[in-house]
Amino acid sequence: MSVPRAIRQAFLAIEQSEGAGARVRRSIGTAKLRNFSPFLMLDHFSVSPGAGFPDHPHRGQETITYLLKGAVDHEDFAGNKGTIESGDLQFMTAGRGIMHAEMPRQNPDGSANVGMQLWVDLPEKLKKCEPRYRDLRASEIPKIDVDDKKVHIKIISGQSHGTDSVQELAYTPVWIFDITIKPGGKLTQPLPAGWNAFAYTLAGSTAFGVGKDQTTVGEYHNVVFEQKGDSVSAEVSQGAKEDGRFILVAGLPLDQKVVQYGPFVLNSQEEVYQAMLDYQSNSNGFERAAGWRSEIGKSMVH
Repeated sequence: MSVPRAIRQAFLAIEQSEGAGARVRRSIGTAKLRNFSPFLMLDHFSVSPGAGFPDHPHRGQETITYLLKGAVDHEDFAGNKGTIESGDLQFMTAGRGIMHAEMPRQNPDGSANVGMQLWVDLPEKLKKCEPRYRDLRASEIPKIDVDDKKVHIKIISGQSHGTDSVQELAYTPVWIFDITIKPGGKLTQPLPAGWNAFAYTLAGSTAFGVGKDQTTVGEYHNVVFEQKGDSVSAEVSQGAKEDGRFILVAGLPLDQKVVQYGPFVLNSQEEVYQAMLDYQSNSNGFERAAGWRSEIGKSMVH
């Protein structure tokens, strides 16, 4: 018998400004939810044409970007460039250092580009690895239907109901599912024991948990699960007016100290100071930042 995880807390992600004109609902990385290893930050972003995230550095983490609507261009100081579109993901390992820009496409109807960005800590021994990218196209993601097709699961990373995701996406083990439940649908999703897990709600109202511990949550909430247990239960009531949609994420906690200063995530204050110095002096991984400016960041509109 699987042991369902209880809910530790559920809270609304408040919208705030970030980058150059972008709007984000941040849940992980706020006073409500810190020290939730391996997760450092979760932003639900909305970026209108003319806004974006121009040239900026990273060191010591992986970023996972999942685009829900529109398209976002990326470009870095190593000459890597590309575009992710609706349903696509990009897994970026910053490692010892990278400088890049992420800028939205101008959609024909003028609408915003919407997505999720999750920052995941890197194990200490990999903090100085070489940067890398792995794009995952929507067409590559396995999709399954369960509970008489009332539950639709996109298996971005991990395993669900006997179906595995594409492998080797991130260094830190993380499972990610995009789940839509129709009214009357129910799901029990096994998760690795001991991993930290949360759900972020994108639409509708979904009831998480079982029995007296069941809690119904509306959109734009982060639902944090207790570490004890090996599955998450979710359902949408038969009388609901719309489907419930949420992202379910679980990750292996890292037994290490986190010292973060903006885009630099390391294990000691000294390493953070060194990262700032390396970035300012274009050294130890930031050599190619000297004089570099992205093409996509030059004009704030693509």
